[in-house]
Amino acid sequence: MEGTFWALVPPLIAIVLALITKEAYSSLFVGVVIGAMFVAGFNPVGTMDAIINDGIIPAISGNAGIFLFLVILGIIVALINAAGGSAAFGRWAEKNIKSKVGAQLATFVLGILIFVDDYFNCLTVGSVMRPITDSKKISRAKLSYLIDATAAPICMIAPISSWAAAVAGVAADTNSGLNGIQLFCSAIKYNYYSLLTFVFVIGLILLKFDYGPMAKFEKDADKGLLGGLAKKEDEAINPKGRVIDLILPVVVLIITCVIGMIYIGGFFGTDLWGGTDTKFDFIGAFANTDSTVGLPWGALIALVFTIIYLVARRVVSFKEAMACVPKGFIAMVPAMLILTLAVSLKSMTSTLGAAEFVHDLMEGAAGNLYALLPAVIFVVACILAFATGTSWGTFGILIPIVTAIFPTDSTLFIMGISACCAGAVCGDHCSPISDTTIMASAGAQIEHVNHVSTQIPYALTVAGISFLTYIFVGFLPKQNPVIGIIFGVVLTVGVLFALKYIFKPKKEA
Repeated sequence: MEGTFWALVPPLIAIVLALITKEAYSSLFVGVVIGAMFVAGFNPVGTMDAIINDGIIPAISGNAGIFLFLVILGIIVALINAAGGSAAFGRWAEKNIKSKVGAQLATFVLGILIFVDDYFNCLTVGSVMRPITDSKKISRAKLSYLIDATAAPICMIAPISSWAAAVAGVAADTNSGLNGIQLFCSAIKYNYYSLLTFVFVIGLILLKFDYGPMAKFEKDADKGLLGGLAKKEDEAINPKGRVIDLILPVVVLIITCVIGMIYIGGFFGTDLWGGTDTKFDFIGAFANTDSTVGLPWGALIALVFTIIYLVARRVVSFKEAMACVPKGFIAMVPAMLILTLAVSLKSMTSTLGAAEFVHDLMEGAAGNLYALLPAVIFVVACILAFATGTSWGTFGILIPIVTAIFPTDSTLFIMGISACCAGAVCGDHCSPISDTTIMASAGAQIEHVNHVSTQIPYALTVAGISFLTYIFVGFLPKQNPVIGIIFGVVLTVGVLFALKYIFKPKKEA
């Protein structure tokens, strides 16, 4: 079964089960078990060994830094809520953000501003904007889409981000005359899925319509049914809270996380991963960093600051602050559990040779579809990211293949790199087992499957537009990027108007 279509069967089964049952935990676990059975040749003892030793334990140990960051962030959110900061920000927003359009645009803008890391983006934007979108009767499904539609795309086109560092690391040795970060920056102008997602989101907000499953959630939200996770208890709102009690901890968190990432990357003269005292510049430090260490590093400092600040302001007592520690941990358990199972499933897929299977498919297509290859690469990246749930793994697999297919001094080579990155983001958006999708659900506090089912039609719409744009640009003289972006924007706007006409309620006609 290794290196064949069977390598993609376990994640596909998990995805289908999740969409049918609307329950993620058992669906992912079934996928892990089936993958382990394939790996072990259906040997019962070998299957258990694969599940535990090759799946769950490595998933927990490999993501320990992210788990720590999630827990710390959960504690900070619990502290802010206990201090009344979120409620105060909600009251301020009610006075200053007058409409659903304004609340959605504010969510979008905040998502764009937090471009350092997608995990950080999803959870921070969710915790800050949730009270505001709730007050404007915006469904949690729409909030989770707005979070997800900005998190990965902005990280994929921001040179200073953990994603840029990951792409730069994979693309470092391409003999193109460009280092990893330079190659990443050159590819931004062809990353149509990320760029057109922003156009699509803004158009969707301004045109004030929804379609697919999202439309039902938005209609329910108008009736006060936001579709969020049920609260176990209603806590009294702290009347001492002020807006600064939310803003200051979040700002400190952003600053300390950025400092943590560049410190780990060697900005201050210590390359922790290379084992040398090499000093990197700001961008180089991001290219050399490890966000699973840098984010917890910064978050822990922010947590200590938040506790001292809130206790000193006497909005919470020290005992109340300590009571937020288990609350924050408990709030993040569902996200950590799903992430553990999703990473375990990825391990099974990797062991079964999904990369080799995709590599063989791409090599077979390379001969006769040269000008169409960026579009083909985009589709392959979408499928691979959807099935495996990992953007980073997808461009890690495909970028070396692109390097082998195209001359590294050609424009099509840059387009191929972009298509890998764009397709990875698209497949990641559609996949129920994607960690970023899981984080967006956690940030919006919505059932994970509801987020996935409402987001897929929107992601596929932009994917279709991006696919046509790659075909169009592939046949342009010198693959002009400006004409390509103009074409994509015009096509996106046209599709939005057409969709609004098609899905417009009869009574509004």
